[in-house]
Amino acid sequence: MAEGPGAPPASRMASDDAPHAAPEPTDAPFPVPESDEELLAQCRVETFRAGGPGGQHQNTTESGVRLVHLPTGVRAVAREERSQHRNRALALERLRNRLEKRNERRKPRVPTKVPISQKRRRLDAKRRKGDSKRLRRPPDPDRE
Repeated sequence: MAEGPGAPPASRMASDDAPHAAPEPTDAPFPVPESDEELLAQCRVETFRAGGPGGQHQNTTESGVRLVHLPTGVRAVAREERSQHRNRALALERLRNRLEKRNERRKPRVPTKVPISQKRRRLDAKRRKGDSKRLRRPPDPDRE
């Protein structure tokens, strides 16, 4: 195998083994704290340059906010506003919504059965269709 500055690394770390990988979300519901301070205490707050419209102010200040909920690995990002404080509030609101949506339990689907009358109607329609197709065929010479 080639070695040097342009060579690929000898061994690659699987994405599952990465030290920064978020924990796998489980099906168990996670209690969402009522206050923003408690929720923020469970998060890693990352700031970054938001970019986009907003001019030099947005390009030079780290006003974008990314919240990573450490127990679940759920992320929320806000970079719309020029203010880091407003973006943090937006990201918190989005994170809270995602956590609540994650905790929702979907109602199990109740399997339904096709009524006998509908099965009979479907079979009759198929029979009629087959009969009309059979009538379109040319006559069979062996039968005459």
